[in-house]
Amino acid sequence: MSSKILYCHCTYAKIVAEDVKTGVLKQLSEQSCDHPFDAVADLCELSAKGDSSLQDYAAQPGLKIVACYPRAVKWLFSAAGAKLGEDISILNMRTQTSDEIVAQIRKESTSGTTQDVATEMKEPEGT
Repeated sequence: MSSKILYCHCTYAKIVAEDVKTGVLKQLSEQSCDHPFDAVADLCELSAKGDSSLQDYAAQPGLKIVACYPRAVKWLFSAAGAKLGEDISILNMRTQTSDEIVAQIRKESTSGTTQDVATEMKEPEGT
């Protein structure tokens, strides 16, 4: 069984390119049987409100989070009192294309491994 995917649409901050967000969402929707996912409007908002759903997501083994910078995502979960496991994967819509993200999800789903893309991609300085 595939791990659950949590997709953030970054509705309020508007820091992710629209074509990347819509591209990922479209591809996930078309493949929803292969890759079950939940879409949230904005992880920042959920964290600010201390939404308990973040704790539920954090408890899911092998969770894949499609959002922004891994350090920011980890901080948002931590601020909401939700500790992410070591086996999570964070895909960064600020530095990756929609095709790269979906390819990474497919690769991880078939190989059964997860990894934090922060180790693969250098983040721009000053962010």
